[in-house]
Amino acid sequence: MSQRAESPGATWRQLWRATSEKLGDPVHTRWLLEEVSGADAAALLRRLDDRAPPTDVVRLESLVRRCLQGEPLQRVLGHWTFRGVEVVVDSRVLVPRPETELVVGFAISELDRLCRLRPGDGAIVVDLGTGSGVIALSIVSEREGTFVTATDRDLASLEVAESNLSRLAAEAATRVQLRAGDWYEALPEDLFGRIDVIVSNPPYVAEREWADLEPAVRDFDPFGALVAGPSGLEDIEEIVLSAPGWLAEHGALVVEIAPHQALSALELSRSAGFREAVVEEDLAGRPRALVARV
Repeated sequence: MSQRAESPGATWRQLWRATSEKLGDPVHTRWLLEEVSGADAAALLRRLDDRAPPTDVVRLESLVRRCLQGEPLQRVLGHWTFRGVEVVVDSRVLVPRPETELVVGFAISELDRLCRLRPGDGAIVVDLGTGSGVIALSIVSEREGTFVTATDRDLASLEVAESNLSRLAAEAATRVQLRAGDWYEALPEDLFGRIDVIVSNPPYVAEREWADLEPAVRDFDPFGALVAGPSGLEDIEEIVLSAPGWLAEHGALVVEIAPHQALSALELSRSAGFREAVVEEDLAGRPRALVARV
């Protein structure tokens, strides 16, 4: 920042101008100043000519430095809103991304389809590899009467999911169960053949692809949450091939994939015996989610 903006007597207007010059992004600037000031945009605009406390100036400088080093904004802030749910974001879990918000939307569409087929029944959902818990928390927040079992083999990820679950409205939180374990091994046996929707954002990066990922992803997201193995299809294959036995009649599987994995994912769904399968696109028109029905 400029010498003037770093001074203890800087106003929020001066800090806003200096931060915007540094970042070249007015939206990120606004989010950072809201975070540091504790005020929303409207309140901050009313305070632009107030002097910022020295501690806020120092904290803002630290956050700006992290952004300039390539750290994702979600991690710099330490929290993010995912489909209206506020969640903690730190180095133990993937940064929540818009693509995964769409995957949740596809899963909810499948839930709505099943509710039309079986009106009045409570839906059962499984979120495999829940990470920060954003998929599970979004589903129970948006669909009453839905129960989600969320699994993860990484205990550190489950700690984050537990923390995020504690932030959820009490009634919705009672409809989420967190379980430790590797994919279907974490599930109770009494769910076999009874699950309405299985949804997952598994690791799907190949080992050879990792070095070429964007630095904001490669340098800050957990390796184990990104890389599946030599082909990148290892976890997707395990999830798809085992899903039909766990699903109830007319149930669905929704899995986030990389765009170049679309054909392979469809082939796996055919091998697994799914009745029908499609690959849905993200907002950029790229293949992004396998949706398969038994």
